[in-house]
Amino acid sequence: MTDAPVAPLTDADIDRVVLAFYAEIRVHPVLGPIFNGHVGTGAEEWRAHEAKIGRFWKKALLQQPGYDGNPMAVHLAAGDVRPAHFDPWLELFETVTHRQLPAPQADAWTTLAHRIGRGLRLGVEDRHRPKGSVPQLG
Repeated sequence: MTDAPVAPLTDADIDRVVLAFYAEIRVHPVLGPIFNGHVGTGAEEWRAHEAKIGRFWKKALLQQPGYDGNPMAVHLAAGDVRPAHFDPWLELFETVTHRQLPAPQADAWTTLAHRIGRGLRLGVEDRHRPKGSVPQLG
């Protein structure tokens, strides 16, 4: 017997998860100050950020056009993003996604989020690694 196919995510699913996730990010004791420092604290600033991140996920998950940013460059340019920030980000993302979606869709999305997070973390680690030191892979 084969596993049943995962029902596709919709635009509405992505929007719902992004809104719920960033509502929690804003008040997170570690991540909130970082995000609020870069995004801002106003409702309009957060709406613009959530829309941009929604476009990112719609491109990644649904192959929709509309996002043309560079997440690695943004994380590196931020200056205050550290490798240790990725674990709580991913943990919170997984919690919110599983709260908002059926398990198969949430699992598929969070698997991709972990893959993207690993790549971003490696880039941030490389940026903060002392010059001439050997990179840690994995």
